[in-house]
Amino acid sequence: MQITASTVSLTVDDVAASQQFFTTHLGYVEQAAAEGFASLTRDDAAVDVVLLARGTEVLPAEQRDLHASGLILAFTTTGIEHEEKRLRAEGVEITMPLREEPWGERLFQVADPNGVIIQFVEWAAPSGSEHA
Repeated sequence: MQITASTVSLTVDDVAASQQFFTTHLGYVEQAAAEGFASLTRDDAAVDVVLLARGTEVLPAEQRDLHASGLILAFTTTGIEHEEKRLRAEGVEITMPLREEPWGERLFQVADPNGVIIQFVEWAAPSGSEHA
Protein backbone atom coordinates (compact mmCIF):
# COMPACT_ATOMS: atom_id res chain seq x y z
CA MET A 1 0.00 0.00 0.00
CA GLN A 2 1.16 3.50 -0.78
CA ILE A 3 -0.76 6.34 0.87
CA THR A 4 -0.72 9.42 -1.34
CA ALA A 5 -2.69 11.80 0.87
CA SER A 6 -4.46 11.94 4.22
CA THR A 7 -7.88 13.40 4.90
CA VAL A 8 -9.87 13.88 8.06
CA SER A 9 -13.65 14.01 7.72
CA LEU A 10 -15.48 16.18 10.25
CA THR A 11 -19.23 16.09 10.80
CA VAL A 12 -20.55 19.55 11.66
CA ASP A 13 -23.85 21.40 11.87
CA ASP A 14 -22.84 24.32 9.64
CA VAL A 15 -20.48 23.32 6.82
CA ALA A 16 -20.27 26.86 5.43
CA ALA A 17 -19.18 28.32 8.79
CA SER A 18 -16.37 25.78 9.23
CA GLN A 19 -15.37 26.14 5.58
CA GLN A 20 -15.08 29.91 5.96
CA PHE A 21 -13.04 29.52 9.16
CA PHE A 22 -10.59 27.06 7.57
CA THR A 23 -10.16 29.14 4.40
CA THR A 24 -10.00 32.55 6.10
CA HIS A 25 -7.80 31.74 9.09
CA LEU A 26 -5.96 28.50 8.32
CA GLY A 27 -5.01 28.92 4.67
CA TYR A 28 -7.12 26.09 3.26
CA VAL A 29 -8.64 26.31 -0.22
CA GLU A 30 -11.76 24.64 -1.53
CA GLN A 31 -11.22 21.58 -3.73
CA ALA A 32 -14.90 20.74 -4.12
CA ALA A 33 -18.18 21.71 -2.49
CA ALA A 34 -21.86 20.92 -2.67
CA GLU A 35 -24.84 21.19 -0.35
CA GLY A 36 -23.68 19.85 3.03
CA PHE A 37 -20.17 19.03 1.81
CA ALA A 38 -16.81 20.77 1.38
CA SER A 39 -13.39 19.35 0.59
CA LEU A 40 -10.47 21.57 1.63
CA THR A 41 -6.74 21.33 1.02
CA ARG A 42 -3.47 23.19 1.52
CA ASP A 43 -0.21 23.28 -0.40
CA ASP A 44 1.87 21.84 2.45
CA ALA A 45 1.92 18.78 4.71
CA ALA A 46 -1.39 19.60 6.41
CA VAL A 47 -4.04 16.92 6.28
CA ASP A 48 -6.90 17.59 3.86
CA VAL A 49 -10.24 18.32 5.53
CA VAL A 50 -13.67 17.16 4.43
CA LEU A 51 -16.63 18.81 6.12
CA LEU A 52 -19.93 16.93 6.12
CA ALA A 53 -23.28 18.14 7.41
CA ARG A 54 -24.78 16.07 10.20
CA GLY A 55 -27.41 13.72 8.83
CA THR A 56 -25.67 13.23 5.48
CA GLU A 57 -26.52 9.79 4.09
CA VAL A 58 -22.92 9.00 3.10
CA LEU A 59 -22.14 8.67 6.81
CA PRO A 60 -22.73 5.30 8.49
CA ALA A 61 -26.24 5.26 9.99
CA GLU A 62 -24.93 5.07 13.57
CA GLN A 63 -22.76 8.16 13.00
CA ARG A 64 -25.06 10.39 10.91
CA ASP A 65 -26.26 12.54 13.74
CA LEU A 66 -23.02 12.70 15.71
CA HIS A 67 -21.02 15.92 15.83
CA ALA A 68 -17.22 15.97 15.50
CA SER A 69 -16.31 15.83 19.17
CA GLY A 70 -13.64 14.26 21.30
CA LEU A 71 -11.27 15.08 18.48
CA ILE A 72 -8.41 17.54 18.28
CA LEU A 73 -7.12 18.47 14.85
CA ALA A 74 -3.45 19.17 15.56
CA PHE A 75 -1.01 20.98 13.27
CA THR A 76 2.73 21.01 13.94
CA THR A 77 4.06 24.39 12.90
CA THR A 78 6.93 26.80 13.31
CA GLY A 79 6.70 30.36 14.63
CA ILE A 80 3.96 29.46 17.07
CA GLU A 81 3.99 32.84 18.88
CA HIS A 82 3.43 34.60 15.56
CA GLU A 83 0.55 32.26 14.67
CA GLU A 84 -1.19 32.82 17.99
CA LYS A 85 -0.84 36.62 17.62
CA ARG A 86 -2.03 36.49 14.00
CA LEU A 87 -5.13 34.45 14.83
CA ARG A 88 -5.91 36.63 17.84
CA ALA A 89 -5.59 39.77 15.64
CA GLU A 90 -7.97 38.17 13.13
CA GLY A 91 -10.58 37.82 15.89
CA VAL A 92 -10.20 34.07 16.43
CA GLU A 93 -10.93 33.10 20.03
CA ILE A 94 -7.92 31.39 21.59
CA THR A 95 -9.53 28.66 23.71
CA MET A 96 -6.22 27.60 25.28
CA PRO A 97 -3.44 30.21 25.37
CA LEU A 98 0.11 29.35 24.37
CA ARG A 99 1.80 27.13 26.93
CA GLU A 100 4.80 24.85 27.16
CA GLU A 101 4.66 21.34 28.56
CA PRO A 102 7.64 19.86 30.47
CA TRP A 103 8.27 17.39 27.63
CA GLY A 104 8.93 20.24 25.17
CA GLU A 105 5.57 20.63 23.47
CA ARG A 106 4.52 24.26 22.97
CA LEU A 107 0.88 24.57 22.01
CA PHE A 108 -2.28 26.62 21.87
CA GLN A 109 -5.84 25.84 20.78
CA VAL A 110 -8.70 27.52 18.96
CA ALA A 111 -12.18 26.30 18.07
CA ASP A 112 -13.98 26.77 14.78
CA PRO A 113 -17.63 27.99 14.73
CA ASN A 114 -18.85 24.37 15.06
CA GLY A 115 -16.67 23.68 18.09
CA VAL A 116 -13.97 21.70 16.26
CA ILE A 117 -10.80 22.04 18.34
CA ILE A 118 -7.69 22.97 16.37
CA GLN A 119 -4.36 22.72 18.17
CA PHE A 120 -1.11 24.26 17.02
CA VAL A 121 2.08 22.58 18.22
CA GLU A 122 5.74 23.49 18.05
CA TRP A 123 8.41 21.27 19.59
CA ALA A 124 11.14 22.76 21.77
CA ALA A 125 13.89 21.15 23.82
CA PRO A 126 12.36 19.74 27.01
CA SER A 127 12.97 21.91 30.06
CA GLY A 128 14.36 20.69 33.36
CA SER A 129 17.11 18.26 34.21
CA GLU A 130 14.73 15.31 34.50
CA HIS A 131 14.52 15.28 30.69
CA ALA A 132 18.26 15.58 30.03
